This record gives sequence, C-alpha cells and structure tokens, in this order.
Amino acid sequence: MPKIRVALYREEDGSCPFIEWFDKLPAKVQDKCYLRLERLREMGHELRRPEADFLRDGIYELRVSLGGVHYRILYFFHGTVAAVVSHGLAKERVVPPKEIDRAVERKKRFEANPAKHTYEEA
Repeated sequence: MPKIRVALYREEDGSCPFIEWFDKLPAKVQDKCYLRLERLREMGHELRRPEADFLRDGIYELRVSLGGVHYRILYFFHGTVAAVVSHGLAKERVVPPKEIDRAVERKKRFEANPAKHTYEEA
C-alpha cells in the first residue's frame, strides 16, 4: 500500500491550528503524537483502534494517551492525503461535538481549495 501524505490544515490567515496546539504540548506527548502521525502515514486507511477511529462526517481521530489524559488529532482523507484539521484534549473518552463540527467545516474549506489550506513550513 502506498504511503499517505500527511498535510496540516492552514487557516485563511496562514496560521496552523495544529502547530499552535502541538507546540504547547509536553515533549513526551509531542513524541507520541509524532509517532501516531507516522503510523497514519504508513498505514493510511488501514489504521484502526486503539490508534485511530472514525468519528463522523468523514472525520477520523488519532488517539494518544499519556498519564490518564487523552489527546486527539482529527483528520480526514482527501485522495492520498490525510489532512490534519483539528485537535482535542480531554480527560473524557469522547471528542466534544463542537470540535468535530469545527473539523467538518475545515474539511469543506480544504476540499474546496487544498493548495490554499495546506500549511507549508517557512
């Protein structure tokens, strides 16, 4: 199976919500999130629980836990791209519906113009 390209969603103003969230995480959590993104790149649609799960409306979650805290990275597939559109952090086991709604809105914007909404490091 060909590798999936992981892209980060970019807002209209050029900011990247995932990077802003990721940069504030403890180093051990960053490492676990990075490993999960690598698994997504390698496995694509084949990635399943406990590492990933389908939520709704084409949105999936990467699942990371450390010290009883559950971190979630929300993404969707666009051809051979897995676009990371949002994130969630909760002590509960459920991603808040408003976070999924935000991911769905970003998914629509990304699908309408992938080049405009793909984050590129400067």
